[in-house]
Amino acid sequence: MFEVRLHGRGGQGTVLAAGILAKALVAEGKHVVAVPQFGFERRGAPVAAYLRASATPMRAMTNIYAPECVVCIDSSLPRVVDIFAGLRAGGTLVQASRLAPQDIVVPPTVATIAVCDAIGIAREVFGRPITNTVMLGAFARATGLVSLEALDRALEETSFRDGGLVQNRRALALGHARTVVHRTGQREAA
Repeated sequence: MFEVRLHGRGGQGTVLAAGILAKALVAEGKHVVAVPQFGFERRGAPVAAYLRASATPMRAMTNIYAPECVVCIDSSLPRVVDIFAGLRAGGTLVQASRLAPQDIVVPPTVATIAVCDAIGIAREVFGRPITNTVMLGAFARATGLVSLEALDRALEETSFRDGGLVQNRRALALGHARTVVHRTGQREAA
């Protein structure tokens, strides 16, 4: 089983991203459970979504407390939320940031850092900082858990507010192409 926790802010499409990722993983034959976390939502407030993927059926419908991967779609969020809480040794961080992977401060449990200038790409594609599909491309590049083709097909099944399928496809592809992946040399705990 592979567990992912996605962090973002209200209005950035964090929960939508988890749903698109779930559709793509199902299309590739995996069993998936996606669980959003809702509180008193308002635009800009921290939100999280959880996703489990497995080759076998699962029953767990709870939040994820020890993910293998954390996806942070907002570069300012690590200053407000402990996005690394419970991250397993040998874990992966997929971070929206203009910084180089080596310049991002991470705990020693992080073995892979993937960085994508998601806001820059989103401004280029959409004209505003909506980074969710950009970061799905970054996730695919960083983990290899899902193919870009499956994510692209999942976008086709998603209705976007402004009907922006072409833009979202471009954002996904650019997120994948422009993500820099760095392995820190950390190993999983034995």
